[in-house]
Amino acid sequence: MAKRTPVSLLLLAAVLVCAGSARSQLVPDFTPRNASSCCLGLQAQHLSAQDHYLADTLVDWNQLGRYHADDERLKALPAEAGRVVFMGDSITDGWHLEQSFPGKPYVNRGISGQTTPQMLVRMFPDVIDLRPAAIIILAGTNDISGNTGPETLTMVEENLQAMVELAQKHGIKVVLCPLLPVSDYTAHKQTEHRPPSDILKLNGWIKDYAARAGATVADYYSAVVDDHGMLREGFSDDGLHPNAKGYELMAPVASAALGKAMQ
Repeated sequence: MAKRTPVSLLLLAAVLVCAGSARSQLVPDFTPRNASSCCLGLQAQHLSAQDHYLADTLVDWNQLGRYHADDERLKALPAEAGRVVFMGDSITDGWHLEQSFPGKPYVNRGISGQTTPQMLVRMFPDVIDLRPAAIIILAGTNDISGNTGPETLTMVEENLQAMVELAQKHGIKVVLCPLLPVSDYTAHKQTEHRPPSDILKLNGWIKDYAARAGATVADYYSAVVDDHGMLREGFSDDGLHPNAKGYELMAPVASAALGKAMQ
């Protein structure tokens, strides 16, 4: 294996954090380190051919390329009445919307592993430019787990608020979703990375802010939580992501909230 330069090792560590390797939770104070370089693209040029995947990740850290081609396709067509964009992370990414909502013009813009700062950057190309009637936002669990570094609760809240305000500014109805609970019922012990107390704090803010902002709430949490505050056993294969049975519980919640939002 080729010897890695210090820059390569530093950037590799950054990507591992983005992939969810960091064991973290929301922090009370944000004390960022000073960046040693201004430009990810320039740093990526120092990587060897073996690190080309890492380089691609660095130059598209928010993954604008993931849906670019489909965004362009939809923008070239007349906007469908009742179009809804589902914005989120892997829980949205893994949801087969065409099965849960047959015949509905629903667009999936979930990306596995993403946090709210990444989604905020995607709001124009992946949502607003598609001229949807509504957006349904499920985001924040990866912020708690520290996928893109430590964040305070306020930082996550402000990212969500910015997404809501952008959508509303462009006449898009907003549905906000409290986070799903996690569980330790499988081999994957999820509460270590996503403390239930942090989930409850963020969920409390989401519900309060939705009422103040005139957004509708799709309360997936209440639909899938058990008496112990965990994601119901048998409705997830890893304690984090819903399986087919889990999505069956979530679909009517989303439908009811979207119907209310677009009345």
